[in-house]
Order: sequence, then structure tokens, then C-alpha cells
Amino acid sequence: MEDPPKGHEDHPEITSRNSRYGLTLFAVYLTLYGGFMLLTVFDVQVMARPALFGVNFAIVSGVGLIVAALLLSCLYVWLCRPSRGKERGE
Repeated sequence: MEDPPKGHEDHPEITSRNSRYGLTLFAVYLTLYGGFMLLTVFDVQVMARPALFGVNFAIVSGVGLIVAALLLSCLYVWLCRPSRGKERGE
């Protein structure tokens, strides 16, 4: 019977690297969200302007935040994937 694959808990350097990636991408999203909130609070006129196909900037930027979250999560998964050499135990 084959041994089960080892998890990341056996490799603290991988866990540490993945944590750094996660915190960095979280900081990027937090910056985007902070900008959205600052505009919402301090410049309501900008958020009310039509931006795309007659939809106001608040809606467009809100959907943009959702898309950014999805893209950042995909980037995180891509960055944290195992390298080919480590997959085979090399």
C-alpha cells in the first residue's frame, strides 16, 4: 500500500511562503476596498456619475471589487501550487 501524500504541515517553508502570498494579496485587496470606501464616504458625486453603459460608478466599481477578489484568489492558487519537482518527491 502506498504512503499517503505529505501535507504542507511537514514543510514549514511552504506554509510560510503561502502565508506571505496570502497576506500580500489581502493587502492589495484591502487597498482596493479602502479606496472604494473612501470614495463612497468623501466623494458621493463621483460614485453617482454614469460610468459604463449608463450604470453609475458605484455599481461598476463594486462589481470590479468582486472580480478583483476572484482574480486575486486565482492568483493565490496559482502561486501556491506545488512545483513539478516537489510533486514527484525530487
